[in-house]
Amino acid sequence: MTAAVRADGVLRWSSMGAQSPAGLGVTPSDSSTSLIPADHAGVTDLFAVLAYGEISAFYRLSEEATLSPSLHGKVAVARMAAAELAHFERLDVALTARGADVYAAMAPFTRALDDYHRSTDPSTWLESMVKFHVGDGIAADFYREIAGALSPDVAAVVRDVLADTGHSEFVVEEVRRAVATSRSERDRLTLWGRRLLGEAITQAQYVMAQRDELTELVLAATGDLNGIATLFDHMQTAHAERMAVLGL
Repeated sequence: MTAAVRADGVLRWSSMGAQSPAGLGVTPSDSSTSLIPADHAGVTDLFAVLAYGEISAFYRLSEEATLSPSLHGKVAVARMAAAELAHFERLDVALTARGADVYAAMAPFTRALDDYHRSTDPSTWLESMVKFHVGDGIAADFYREIAGALSPDVAAVVRDVLADTGHSEFVVEEVRRAVATSRSERDRLTLWGRRLLGEAITQAQYVMAQRDELTELVLAATGDLNGIATLFDHMQTAHAERMAVLGL
């Protein structure tokens, strides 16, 4: 399979010749079961896009804390932001260890991620909470699935920065309480969640389109077109489960 980039920057996948299926939900052949080596060029790009995602989340949450109607909410979101900054620092260390400058490494991904956040800018406190729980969860699913094909040391970094920081319970309680008493709020947030899913999947394609090395890493992790499709299917299934937990 090859990946081409359309004029709008979105990846278009095409199959050329037989490929050995590997990765997510596809039975790999013996030749495709080895893990992706730590020195794969795409690993630096993977750490970089994760780093920009984490620092973006820090700034976003710091700003959105002001939307909270309660002091409890403001403090909870401030703690979420602090956790995101700690994740960024972890990735900064990992990139430095690979001889990469974190700012130069993040540069190719800033536009795609900034565009995503601009297109999904929450207008209410509850929208910001759904975006944190569902939107960020979709992105985490994408990278966590890829981590399964990485060498243990690289996978450990990825899983560490994607780990639940223990703040999801607060978000779930806030949203469930609101939608339990308001049908209109539930319907509105359900549509918001669907929009987040569509935008996040588009964002994932744009991000991969920025660097050939990252595209090659994703292909190596998933195997072929079937693996890519399975990855996105898993993301949609996990999204539906998160929405259900929120009462949506």
